[in-house]
Amino acid sequence: MFLEPLAVYPALFIGFTVVLGLLIGSFLNVVVYRLPIMMNNAMSAECAEFANPTAEPATQPTFNLIVPRSACPACKAPITALQNIPVVSWLALGRKCAHCKVPISVRYPLVELFTGLASGLIAWRFGYGMLALAGLVFTWFLIALTLIDFDTQYLPDGLTYPLLWVGLLLSTTHPVWAPGADPVTPADSILGAMGGYVTLWSIYWIHKLITKKEGMGYGDFKLFAALGAWFGWRMLLPIMLFASLVGSVVGLYLIYRRRKGLDTQIAFGPFIAAAGWLFLLIGHETVDRYLALYPHTR
Repeated sequence: MFLEPLAVYPALFIGFTVVLGLLIGSFLNVVVYRLPIMMNNAMSAECAEFANPTAEPATQPTFNLIVPRSACPACKAPITALQNIPVVSWLALGRKCAHCKVPISVRYPLVELFTGLASGLIAWRFGYGMLALAGLVFTWFLIALTLIDFDTQYLPDGLTYPLLWVGLLLSTTHPVWAPGADPVTPADSILGAMGGYVTLWSIYWIHKLITKKEGMGYGDFKLFAALGAWFGWRMLLPIMLFASLVGSVVGLYLIYRRRKGLDTQIAFGPFIAAAGWLFLLIGHETVDRYLALYPHTR
């Protein structure tokens, strides 16, 4: 069977996962660019139908994650398969479009490279098996959500809801994310999802009542609920503490560099996603080591 060598040779499994991650990273670039446009198109169509229910809907060209083919943003020339090999094609083309010679953003190969390396790290951490597959799906979703939120300050339901449901479904297998850690039961997962959503929802409304401003979006609630579904309610506090700490430091740095006020809006989703991913890798061990300093609390 094709997959048997991957189970026998860890290095082969890690290498295979890195290559798979590079390919997935190329697809994530498409998702990050197209999904917000697809959402805007759908919203525009709904608004037009609401404004004039009797009018015939305008015919729009097909635009989804598959159609049309990827093309150069500048000259619209289609990108061939050989021009779409992750990282390699970008280097071979001299970082420019093969037709119009307009520079290709370095972000595309960086996303591919990061996805490949992150995927390899998941394979190394969990080894061949269900946990590695789950970790890969988790990682890919978080990369897409991070980039979309960074670009648009929006976390699409089309990604947060599936991530939440996968976490709930996974809990039926009672995953154990680290040696010696407690398994995540369906009850833990459900309470984690509920607690994650309610926690940020409450912070949102407290902040809004005090400042009369919105501090975060509903997508953040859903993303945190998804993390609760994956890791259970016990991990919500350390994940939120880490996300808040890093978010505060980065936010203050950006405000200082850009000379903007403290009310500058900064997407919080990337920090929640980063905290969730780090806790997938080292979270349980980190919490256990901290609690070991206070034996009476265990």
